[in-house]
Amino acid sequence: MLSNELLQKLNDQMNYEFYSSHVYLAMAAYCSAVSFDGFANFFIVQAEEEKFHAMKIYHFINRLGKRALIDGLKSPINEYDSLLDAFEQSYEHEKTVTKRIYDLSDEALNEREHATINFLKWFIDEQVEEEATFDSIIQKLRRIDNDSNAFYMLDAELAKRTFTPPANEGTL
Repeated sequence: MLSNELLQKLNDQMNYEFYSSHVYLAMAAYCSAVSFDGFANFFIVQAEEEKFHAMKIYHFINRLGKRALIDGLKSPINEYDSLLDAFEQSYEHEKTVTKRIYDLSDEALNEREHATINFLKWFIDEQVEEEATFDSIIQKLRRIDNDSNAFYMLDAELAKRTFTPPANEGTL
């Protein structure tokens, strides 16, 4: 049975995922402003993924017969020194998300709340992928430094990114 404390932590994480979506939309706006539309697309897709993550938690809470509580969002950072800075901040943000998911999972384990433990496994696996993605792009950005052709190619590659929610994921 889901305790009030674990319910609160699930609600907090759901709202943090909504906030994460806003963080990535702000990064997309920065990229668009400096004419890197492929990078902007990458962050727009990332924002969609984060909203999907939030809704996945929303639906889980509802399936347990509890109430999802939506909070206000703080303003994200809107200015970055460079594309590399935006990606480095993204990577740090994802590390924070991972820590939050681990803490939530630890609480579920402590409470022996097996449905939540099982549910959170998906998020743990997702965070491995998220961190790896950002780390990979950061490594590419560092390698290409100021090579405009390489930036163009990476921008074109990121412009192709799309998000298709997995079938039957995050729904009622």
